[in-house]
Amino acid sequence: MKPAPAMAEPHPDGTPLYRFEQVSLSLGGKLIIDGLSLDVRRGEFVCIVGASGCGKTTALRLAAGLYQPSGGDVRFDGKTMRTPRQDIAIIFQDYGKALLPWRTASANISLALEAAKVPKSDRPRLIREGLAKVGLGDHGDKYPAEMSGGMQQRLQIARCLAQNPQALLMDEPFGALDAMTRQSLQDEVLMLAADTGATVIFVTHDLEEAIYLGDRVIGLLPHPGRIGIELKVDLPRPRNQLTTREEPEFLRLRRILFDFIKASEGGAA
Repeated sequence: MKPAPAMAEPHPDGTPLYRFEQVSLSLGGKLIIDGLSLDVRRGEFVCIVGASGCGKTTALRLAAGLYQPSGGDVRFDGKTMRTPRQDIAIIFQDYGKALLPWRTASANISLALEAAKVPKSDRPRLIREGLAKVGLGDHGDKYPAEMSGGMQQRLQIARCLAQNPQALLMDEPFGALDAMTRQSLQDEVLMLAADTGATVIFVTHDLEEAIYLGDRVIGLLPHPGRIGIELKVDLPRPRNQLTTREEPEFLRLRRILFDFIKASEGGAA
């Protein structure tokens, strides 16, 4: 496995790929996000954690252009986000609803290529390459219902990568999977992020997952959502499911995040 970069090379003009500038969002008269300021560099892997109701998924939807802020500004590649973009891909937890059940695995990947207006002559090769990247090379003719949960999530990842995205937004993508499948997919995502150079913003409830994957972990406070803690993950890459989790630094970061979540859930933070 290729090592994922701890931090991407900066853009020549120093502009981050994402910039949240004092972003707030109200929905139904309720303030959900307040004063969110955050830069995400190109190629960086940023994980977002927090207690339920802190606005993790809402922040991801702002990053996707699915919501427009009530105040402040969300910038992508130096420009204000107005609508969703072809070069931003979203991977959802509910892979069953994200995939089209009447399309085979190959045809699901083709959907992204069709939307990008990729020439028909190029699609079979790109589909084969996409399936191979996620270990589904022999399963192109299967329908989602014929695939396990882990295979369906791999397929959703392959379809998103077919967009050739600059940014990959992931909303608790492994939460519904068993522990062994989840760990396998964590390593595959790290490898794919390193291979493609995509910037990843990853929402999770799992503190160990956030530390294992991330270059940084952002902890949000609830009611309204705002940044309460920001930790740099100074662990060597490539990471290993056993030895990385035994590192003193991993255990130190886990304790800090655990205490942060416990305090925020109890209203002490």
